Amino acid sequence: MADLKNLFLITKHPSTAQILLTSLFFFISLFLLSSSPLTDFSHSLVVSSFTSRLLTAANFFSSSASDSNTIYSVSPSSIRVKSESKKMDSASKELTSCDIFDGTWVSDESDPIYSPGYCPFVEDKFNCFKNGRPDSGFLRHRWQPHGCSVPRFDGDKMLKILRGKRLVFVGDSLNRNMWESLVCSLRSTLEDKNRVSRVFGKQSSLHNEGFYGFRFRDFECSIDFIKSPFLVQESEVLDVYGKRKETLRLDMIQESITKVYRNADIVIFNTGHWWTHQKTNEGKDYFQEGNKVYEKLEVKEAYTKALHTWADWVDSSINGTRTRVFFVGYSSSHFRRGAWNAGGQCDGETRPIENETYTGGYPWMMKVVESVISDMKTPVFYMNITKMTWYRVDGHPSVYRQPVEIRGSSPASGMFQDCSHWCLPGVPDSWNQLLYATLLVSRGSLSYKSLGSLM
Repeated sequence: MADLKNLFLITKHPSTAQILLTSLFFFISLFLLSSSPLTDFSHSLVVSSFTSRLLTAANFFSSSASDSNTIYSVSPSSIRVKSESKKMDSASKELTSCDIFDGTWVSDESDPIYSPGYCPFVEDKFNCFKNGRPDSGFLRHRWQPHGCSVPRFDGDKMLKILRGKRLVFVGDSLNRNMWESLVCSLRSTLEDKNRVSRVFGKQSSLHNEGFYGFRFRDFECSIDFIKSPFLVQESEVLDVYGKRKETLRLDMIQESITKVYRNADIVIFNTGHWWTHQKTNEGKDYFQEGNKVYEKLEVKEAYTKALHTWADWVDSSINGTRTRVFFVGYSSSHFRRGAWNAGGQCDGETRPIENETYTGGYPWMMKVVESVISDMKTPVFYMNITKMTWYRVDGHPSVYRQPVEIRGSSPASGMFQDCSHWCLPGVPDSWNQLLYATLLVSRGSLSYKSLGSLM
């Protein structure tokens, strides 16, 4: 793995003290790893996590010999930092050696970053308050990683980080959930809310593609969303009867994504849920490479091919020293008594699952993501949100995806419930809090005091 190579590069000329300290850290980490409950995660992620801690130690010990040109580079699932001419502070070191996606939800009576029903940019299907959800307990929880704390989201600081920059979300409607959450969180800090303008791009001829954006004029920054449920290109071919048939080009990145690298400073990708849909999951006469349409291809193999196409494009097109790349993992769904299109439900849930031993099952797709990212030459920060969403059965719109005048006063039989997306405000606000913490650390502006505010 690339991290092991980095480890050996960093310790190429170690001093005696470095060898002794790194060895001590090795045996302590080995002991802690052997006693940790990591059975729900893939071997590659376990090894990556272990290597991250060794690499953090090697970086720390090597930095003591020189204050300049220090590079902090840890595994794809951990924070990557390039810090020039100064050492990392202790709080930043704590976060780089902590898996911020491994933790628990704790009660928090603080108000949401933006008030329910207050942000006009939340789509109606995510606006549970507008659609009549009567309870608000699902807003009174925050994510607490094991072993470290993260700073509360500060929209003013985040806008200063993003000044003059372009941040782009690329992916499906779960990434859209996160995008709307971030825009609303940033807007809430502005005195003049009219200083945010909406931008619409040209809609593609394919219904699953589109561009949407917001401009924060006083900070000359943009927060955009490119709709791309698969990341690879949806296409069409003619069947033997001359009729058009939809296909998915596993060997071709979606065309609208190719414009991203030109001026984006941060790109946040995701793909996952659309690969579970019936047509995609069955894989019959749908997946295409070149001129070949597979009569049958298992969805796992197709997803792997698509992720490699995405990774190859990122490695060849994106300059990792200029543009930071994130990949958001699979967000858990909570349908009971059926799938989303077969009567599945999640209404009536008002509290998170509090049993920390509960697992929603680690999706096979994320094991593919981990494997692909670990072989990339471009640094990619993997936002592994799967575990933190396992427990939030209470956070979905469920029946409140529609206003009462459409759904009626009680759930109608046969009505589709939304147990995949999230109410806003809600769970995606915590994803953006972790994004914020990551960007703070990576630019060397995270103080111990800001971390301590959560203690």
